[in-house]
Amino acid sequence: MSQAPYSSDITENDKLMAALSYPIPIVAIIILLVEDMKNRPFQKFHAIQAIAANILVWIVIAVLGTILGLISLGICGWLPGLLWFILLYWAFQAYKGLYFEIPWLTQFMKKQGWL
Repeated sequence: MSQAPYSSDITENDKLMAALSYPIPIVAIIILLVEDMKNRPFQKFHAIQAIAANILVWIVIAVLGTILGLISLGICGWLPGLLWFILLYWAFQAYKGLYFEIPWLTQFMKKQGWL
């Protein structure tokens, strides 16, 4: 995961809102709907990336949970839930004021023109 250095125009509020976007996706949606927030590049970048990351993580959790649940009859069904902690790690990186890339996902969104 590559990271861009801190930027001087990133406020504490930018970092907080970006960080909250990952574990609480509704915050990312609010950022994209509120004019003042979506005009802040740091918040907008992380809001879009957080929505895509949440969709991806929850799909993986659902698929792995189903497969592992069927194979092990529930013994390892909790394992995919650990993936949720990846979202918390990304939230922490955003709170530190970093622009970072999620492997494959960020590049895909850039090619689509979303970031």
